[in-house]
Amino acid sequence: MDIVIGFRAVTEAIVAGKSIDRLYLRKGLSGELFRDFFALIRERELPYQFVPEEKLNRITMKNHQGVIALLAAVEYQSIEQLLPMVYEAGRDPFIVVLDGVTDVRNMGGIARTAECAGADAILIADKGTAQMNEDAMKTSAGALLYIPVCRVRDMKEALIFLKSSGLRIVGATEKADQNCFSSSLSGPVAVILGAEDTGISPEYLRLCDEKVRIPLAGKIGSLNVSAAAAVLLYEVVRQRISM
Repeated sequence: MDIVIGFRAVTEAIVAGKSIDRLYLRKGLSGELFRDFFALIRERELPYQFVPEEKLNRITMKNHQGVIALLAAVEYQSIEQLLPMVYEAGRDPFIVVLDGVTDVRNMGGIARTAECAGADAILIADKGTAQMNEDAMKTSAGALLYIPVCRVRDMKEALIFLKSSGLRIVGATEKADQNCFSSSLSGPVAVILGAEDTGISPEYLRLCDEKVRIPLAGKIGSLNVSAAAAVLLYEVVRQRISM
């Protein structure tokens, strides 16, 4: 895990455009230096969390000044800039949206499948998401070096942007009536996968143009999210090559 500590070093990393995965700030920080620093991270819309000093000390015992940045193993991209490029290249966009997937191994596994399936990007929120660290990179077998990862502050706004850009939003949920193999997943599409325990957030489900489920014949009620991603993403592939 690559970390940067201290006000000056973290500020320089932000200004230099380094991809910051998480910012941990000690509870109770104050003063002019902190106010200027906090204004910067708010301006750049970076994910931050106020934590007890004990948590910071578990990461490093060096003089962190109450500020620790965890660097991402990937360079985040903008979905607003990426999507027009996909259309300009003459392709129907294929976006994988992850809602609340917090396990880095699942994140890496999904990234590997998404890259192999030819997805154009993975879309994640800046909070409540697995860290894009070395473990995620290793599990992805290097796929995170190739597939763009777009991180957004407001997932609802991002989904509305996708819809307004011509993508059909398809949510994977076991509560759906429609079987994924009898659904139309061709054309510009964004497939949403949720956390294994809670599924897709209700507010995002309401934005879906279609909800689909994977048929299960066994006694276990659900698939691991990475396995579910493999089924759904390759159904998109199957339908595209069958056209």
